[in-house]
Amino acid sequence: MESWKGKHFSITDPKGVKTVIYEIYKTEKKYLNKYPKYTVGRLRTTEQLVGDLKKRTFYVDDPQEKGNQLIIFSFAKDKVIINNGLLIKDEVRISKKPKPFKYNTLYSEKETEFKNFRYTPNLRRAITIIDPETTEEIKPVLYYDENTNEVRGKCKLKPYKSYFAFEIRDSK
Repeated sequence: MESWKGKHFSITDPKGVKTVIYEIYKTEKKYLNKYPKYTVGRLRTTEQLVGDLKKRTFYVDDPQEKGNQLIIFSFAKDKVIINNGLLIKDEVRISKKPKPFKYNTLYSEKETEFKNFRYTPNLRRAITIIDPETTEEIKPVLYYDENTNEVRGKCKLKPYKSYFAFEIRDSK
């Protein structure tokens, strides 16, 4: 019999809203001179209909004793609400007053290739691009850059479509 040491929690989205959650990882000190300080990983999720609403259960595979830092995106028709969270022991703490975030939307009237994502040794990247209509990540195609001796990625973006892109950084 297999055992699972992870944690899970649920959120019920209002109609027209879809929530996605990422865990924030801090890069080990020995890699900081070459890789971004923070990377993210999307939490696995399952959905269940509860009346007209969707209840989403999110899974954290490796709960940390000091807590797991989360970033929460709730996508609605023309906006995204961004919030911080912390999974600590058996509790998810979500900030009452969201911290300000800087983010970009990507839009082009022709097919575009967004490239040069740098990857950490565990294949995490700093920049994440999301299709706000489907809330699916735009997965990059990986390639090996012989000039820099690194694994990099590039994403194809469709014309006449907006994308949501974010990167975790320290405030300056």
